[in-house]
Amino acid sequence: MKIVIAPDSFKESLAAAQVAEAIARGWRAVFPDAECLLRPMADGGEGTVDAVLAAVGGERRTCTVSGPLGTPVEAHWGWLADDNAVIEMAAASGLHQVPPEQRDILRACSAGTGELIRQALDAGAQRIILGLGGSATNDGGAGLLRALGVRLLDSAGQALAPGGAALAQLAEIDLSGLDPRLAQVAVLVAADVDNPLCGPHGASAVFGPQKGASPEQVCLLDAALAHYAARMAAALGTDHSTEPGAGAAGGLGFAARALLGARFRPGIEVVAELCGLADAMQGAALVITGEGRLDAQTLHGKTPLGVARIARAASVPVIALAGSLGEGYQRLYTAGITAAFSLVPGPTTLEQACTDAAGLLQARATDIARLWQAARH
Repeated sequence: MKIVIAPDSFKESLAAAQVAEAIARGWRAVFPDAECLLRPMADGGEGTVDAVLAAVGGERRTCTVSGPLGTPVEAHWGWLADDNAVIEMAAASGLHQVPPEQRDILRACSAGTGELIRQALDAGAQRIILGLGGSATNDGGAGLLRALGVRLLDSAGQALAPGGAALAQLAEIDLSGLDPRLAQVAVLVAADVDNPLCGPHGASAVFGPQKGASPEQVCLLDAALAHYAARMAAALGTDHSTEPGAGAAGGLGFAARALLGARFRPGIEVVAELCGLADAMQGAALVITGEGRLDAQTLHGKTPLGVARIARAASVPVIALAGSLGEGYQRLYTAGITAAFSLVPGPTTLEQACTDAAGLLQARATDIARLWQAARH
């Protein structure tokens, strides 16, 4: 029996490779001779660099950059053949870089991601794969742009403070200092969502609460991003705020579209191609995927959906495992997921679930394997 195990990471708990290994252990407890092909995945968020390097080889580089709240953090990026670089914004500006008690979505800034792009430019990159997802920020990519030479000024000609809330005071965008090397570099954004920048489906409304934003802060940030988008449209003559993916990574997708000339593709498609996922599924009896939470938002380009689409084309059933099943997860059944299961056996805290994730994954994989075994007889 051949099964393909292609999960995403479980944020703030396990890397995708660790998730895949735990599932394989659980499956082999019932089917010790099974051929388990492990294909750790990512959709542009945390784990994208490691997934790409595992698939195609290359060099993992580290450097010190500005974290979401300005304190220095160690971040990594990948150097590939043919002067290609792969960067995940989560490495510099991700939610995991800020302890829960210190998170401040009004001030969180994406400058560190811009600093990683500068590192890639300094290395001579001709193409940058930029993974978006898992962000702590909601600044519309303003910090990234400032790190690349853009000046954002208030009505007194002073530089704005970092963070999304300060964008409400934006009066002028000075593009004269934008790094000229960007004009010679192809940027491919691997985005995990297709949301616009603003409105009820935008960065603030959909993802702000996940980063700790109150209802009042969501309204404040959405209005600030709308003002920022209007100023940018006036400067460029084009409004990029409603384009798919503009709301990715706290609106960093907007900056990538507006000033990096980025081309967008679903992150899972980029990683799946590099990993040879479609070829791995040929002749498989089952695919197991998963991520920390499955809900209606998973339909917007997340890893389990992308894996399910590839499996459907190969006529292979898909089981999804998640730390929790949220509202609307059943809609995934029409998108190619055969069945979905939560890891936790009963009431527990998030902290405990994260701590026990590997054991829970293994146990649930064993349960599913036993059911699979019974169904075959």
